[in-house]
This record gives sequence, C-alpha cells and structure tokens, in this order.
Amino acid sequence: MSSPFYFAIPGDLNTLTGGYGYDRRLLTGLQALGLPVQLLPLPASFPQPSAADLQHTAALFATLPTGSTVLIDGLAFGVLDHVAKHEHLRLRLLALCHHPLALETGINAATAQHLRHSEQRALQLAHAVIVTSTMTAQILQQQFAVPASKLTVALPGVEQRGFAACTGQPPTLLTVATLTQRKAHDVLIAALAQLSDLPWRARFVGGDNFDPAWAAQLRKQVAQAKLNERCIFVGAKTDLHDEYLNADLFVLPSRFEGYGMVFAEALAYGLPIVAARGGAVPSVVPNNAGILVEVDDIDALSKALRHLLTNNNARQQLQHGAQQAAHRLTTWQYTAQQVANVLTQEAMQ
Repeated sequence: MSSPFYFAIPGDLNTLTGGYGYDRRLLTGLQALGLPVQLLPLPASFPQPSAADLQHTAALFATLPTGSTVLIDGLAFGVLDHVAKHEHLRLRLLALCHHPLALETGINAATAQHLRHSEQRALQLAHAVIVTSTMTAQILQQQFAVPASKLTVALPGVEQRGFAACTGQPPTLLTVATLTQRKAHDVLIAALAQLSDLPWRARFVGGDNFDPAWAAQLRKQVAQAKLNERCIFVGAKTDLHDEYLNADLFVLPSRFEGYGMVFAEALAYGLPIVAARGGAVPSVVPNNAGILVEVDDIDALSKALRHLLTNNNARQQLQHGAQQAAHRLTTWQYTAQQVANVLTQEAMQ
C-alpha cells in the first residue's frame, strides 16, 4: 500500500463532457475514501497526440516510481501501446475505458483500424481494465480479446436532487451532449422539423468546441428548418440541475454510447426519455421509462416524440417509470469503492 497511486487524464479535468465528469467524480471519490491518488495530467491532444506529446508522455511515465499503480483514461491509453509495452513490467498499469476509440463516429476507416490495433495492444498489456458499462465489457472481450478476468464494470453514479414536475406549457425537450456526430443531433433536428405543428421548445445543452464545423452545420440545419425560435443552443454548463428540473422530456438519439451518463441523470430527475438503441443505452433506460428507436431512424424518432407530446397519459406513465428507476441507480460513492478495490488489489500484487 505504500506504492504511489496516479490517475492519468489528458487535457483539462474540468472539460464538460460525460467522460471527464466521470473522471472528476471518480478522483474525488477515491480521495474521499482515503486512497492517496494523485492527478497525472497528460497533454490535451489525446487521442490524436503529436509526436512531441507522445514523447513527453513517455518521459513522464518514465519518471514515476517503480511499482506505482497508474489508472489511465482511455482517451490516452488507447494510443499509448508503445508506452505500455515499455512500462508494464515496471508499473501497474490500469485502463479506464469509457468506450473504444475506434468506435467514435466520424473517423475514417484507416483511422478506426489504426485505433483498434493500438488499443488492443495497449489493453493486452494492462494489468486490469475498468469499464463504465456491461456492454463495453462485452465489446472489449469480443472485439479486443480482453479476458473477462481483467475487467471490472464500474457504472457511473448519480445524485438524487429531486424530480422534475414535467408540467411545462409548452413542454420543454432537453438534450444534453457535446455537439459531435456520435450524438446525432442532426437526426433530432430532422425529427423535430416534422413536429412544427405541435407546441414544444427544445434546449440543446453541450459544448461546440470539439467539432466546430459540425456544430456550425447543426445551427444551419436548425435555421433551414425555421426552428431558430424553438431550438436553443445553450452551450456547455457546469451545473445541469436547473436544466433537468425544468425539462418535461429528455431526448438524445446517440449513434453509440459506452454507457450514457446523461440518461441516468435524466432518470434521476424522473424524466421520460426518447433515445436510440445505440450501444449501452438499452441497458440504462428501462422499457417503462422511455421509448427507444433504431439508430438514425428520423421518422421513428419523430413518431415517438409526437406520441408523447400529444398523449399526456403516456408521458406520465413513463415519468412514473423513470422515478421508479431512479431509486435503483448507482451512487458515486459505490462507483469509487469498486475502483478503489481494484486499485488496492493491484497495488498488492
């Protein structure tokens, strides 16, 4: 237990995404449990690091004391296969995989293949792998040859801060996600364009700095659909409490989610959900709390939204289901304890 613990995270820990949110809560939770975990900042360029940043990272790991236990966020670990090869016998390297880098939407086939190979090589050298959903664990076993014995599922936690009333007039549709292709805001906007005859407003909460060209395209799509007065791009927000509390329906048709923390957060506020069956979403959103459609199915998404916007009874039934599901959600303390158990066990090897 005397060997040091590190949590290696690329870029700014305060970045407003689900993955960074998980990392922040995990680091705080581990330290609250008395585990002396130190933040090890890595360059922000991951998962597309420059040669100089890779060299800097390799040098940084080389300075860590022999026997250290190092948890490495997947944004970096997936492309640190050469560092892992050089250091895995000297350090206890653990990977935290939110979802495989090769499965990101919008990258070309050559990049996806390169990421798949580098991440598989790195994962083979990890002493343990922590994932944020059962589905991600299955993907790593089936597609990346990671043995089940290495894997620990540590679901994201939530805070219980009260249920939304869901009585807005007109109803407020809330979506929380960075403006990237994988989140499928384009599908949502196209679906909303078919609902102009109904009263509603939509709030798009999420940063646009990850893919500015895509964000600009989404704004153009809203303008072309003449929805500027009804679809509001809020930007990134540190505290989402008021957004969830004042919403009537949560909608996000992601093309893939390694877990989808925002769906659990929406359930914690008792919000009915409309989403796509992308990745782990079906394991997060129970049937009695939401409607799931196929990925990229604009008409099905529009139909589901129309059904809930015109049928108060159906919406209230899903609201009740979401409130029931909220009581079964994981706490952040439990998540941190699961990861702490893995870290301490590895440190004693």
